[in-house]
Amino acid sequence: MAGHEQALEILLGPQLEPIVDMVAWTAGPDLYEVASAEGRVRFTRRLGGAHPAFTVERVEGRDPLADQSRDRFATLDDERAGASPGRRDNAYPLAFEQFAQLFDHPSAPDLCVIHSAAHNWEDQGGHLGEHGSLGVVQARAPFVAAGAGIRRLGHCDVACRLVDVAPTILALLGVAPDEPGDAGYRAPDGEPIADILEPGQQAAHVIGLLFDGTNANVLYDLAARGQAPHVARLIEEGVAARHGAVASLPTVTLANHTSILTGCHPGHHGILHNAWIDRATGRQVVTNSPATWSTAMTWLWPDVETIHETLARRRPLSRTVSINEPCDRGAGWSTFEQVRRGRPLTRAPGPDALPDATQRFVRPSKDYRWSSRSDHTAVEQFRQQWPGRPGEPPPAFCWVNFTLTDAAFHEGGPYSEMAAAAVGDTDARLGRILEVVERSGRWADTAFVLMADHGMEQTDRAVRGDWDQALRAAGVEARDEGYGLLYL
Repeated sequence: MAGHEQALEILLGPQLEPIVDMVAWTAGPDLYEVASAEGRVRFTRRLGGAHPAFTVERVEGRDPLADQSRDRFATLDDERAGASPGRRDNAYPLAFEQFAQLFDHPSAPDLCVIHSAAHNWEDQGGHLGEHGSLGVVQARAPFVAAGAGIRRLGHCDVACRLVDVAPTILALLGVAPDEPGDAGYRAPDGEPIADILEPGQQAAHVIGLLFDGTNANVLYDLAARGQAPHVARLIEEGVAARHGAVASLPTVTLANHTSILTGCHPGHHGILHNAWIDRATGRQVVTNSPATWSTAMTWLWPDVETIHETLARRRPLSRTVSINEPCDRGAGWSTFEQVRRGRPLTRAPGPDALPDATQRFVRPSKDYRWSSRSDHTAVEQFRQQWPGRPGEPPPAFCWVNFTLTDAAFHEGGPYSEMAAAAVGDTDARLGRILEVVERSGRWADTAFVLMADHGMEQTDRAVRGDWDQALRAAGVEARDEGYGLLYL
């Protein structure tokens, strides 16, 4: 406990106040504490029933989790006016559930450090756009659905989480939830988003589309202003969650890709973060890197099912496709399965010949160029897989992951011309997918579900620093994994 208390004293001290928002830990079974420089809260979880129940046991000073609203910074103007908010102005949606699920993982850290909204990660290149925290802008992912089985509601106040996506897709395909205890698989944390589903209607095909790292308010604004016309079409013909879908903590890439495709929180599906320490071996686990994407799902627990696996079990004749997505376990065809088997993939043309690519950013930005080529190949793979071999119906479920938006929102910041260009380029690629579906004659019985894996928030270049250095200077031995998971 001495190291724990010393670490807390440093993390919550005045030196780190600009970069540390709060620190969380588990104080016992179903007992949690979260502290900031201004106060702390202790709460308990009671399991049983449809949803866990949380009770605040004690508050000292100012409760860091007092505001858990989802509608803070509800418009782009509100968000920009309050850019990089301090904790007194921020909100932390579903915070009790978020911290509790994280510490359910057997390799959960001793301390979970939540960085401030303003913190600019110097060792990540000083990105102007950032995510990973519990704050509402970083946790708010856009969510749009349209087509067969989806109600036409436009922008509305439907409340949803990313863990609700998999149950919703399965419900669209007519796959009812398993009865308790069926097949020995872990029950998802999510549930179908009933408010958006048209009663009595289903889809023969569902296409999932992920615009990685996209700020919800920015995407909705660009669609409204005609700069993302294909996203706007889906919103007009379906529904957009005005306050987005809440990502799971940590609000990072592979943890939430996996949450979307399984319906389980990171603490319940195995992929705890982009990197963490495996307590069983003491070794570092890195899942979100080009070197490990193709094998990342070895860390997905065997009792957790992806959408692909559930369909294979419940509807064995259904075909599924996973494009450009590490969470591909059970897919009938997968980009990364081709990689694992050493099979060649279609190569993208050079930067000058790349369609749907803003040349202003393709040339000078390595990440923009790489992601543009990757996303182009995703569209080409979709063309090959829909409908597939002659006489073969389109897949029941097809997932397409686009990466350019994440690269551009990081590098330029969410309000930048680079970010807007990335949305425009990705929207054009979305248009090519919609065109393929229309030409196949399957539009009327196909549903589209579009989301991101987390939000993206504008940082402050002046707010830099690293709590690792402060801990080392004080003699506290700790490993900081994935940025924020501290193992003492």
